[in-house]
Amino acid sequence: MTRIIGTSEAEEQTALFRWAAYNRAKYPELELLYHIPNEGQRSKVTGARLREQGLKRGVPDICLPVPTVRYTSLYIELKRRKGGKTTDAQKGWIEALNRVGCRAVVCHGWDEAREEIERYLGYGRRI
Repeated sequence: MTRIIGTSEAEEQTALFRWAAYNRAKYPELELLYHIPNEGQRSKVTGARLREQGLKRGVPDICLPVPTVRYTSLYIELKRRKGGKTTDAQKGWIEALNRVGCRAVVCHGWDEAREEIERYLGYGRRI
């Protein structure tokens, strides 16, 4: 895949999930990789209804619920390469998830997220 500067967060995420689909034979655990749809503009009514159903501001974008010897799961807050800023709510979630045994990180660009996933899946024997 070609590295494109200035792509949107959505395009970065699409590129990451295309890579994951292509590499499931090498990393079967990628079948469990999923997106947490927390972003986007919603009406006040829809936002209130989703919060009642458990939507939480700041939860990372991507989860790989595969335990390793060191961690219980991987969470990635994916930002575009240039200009992507982490909110205080996102920072809080990342800190909290790391405290409870997850690996939670911010990645700028799909290729940085890919490297993080490959590194994560190499952390010792998986459980």
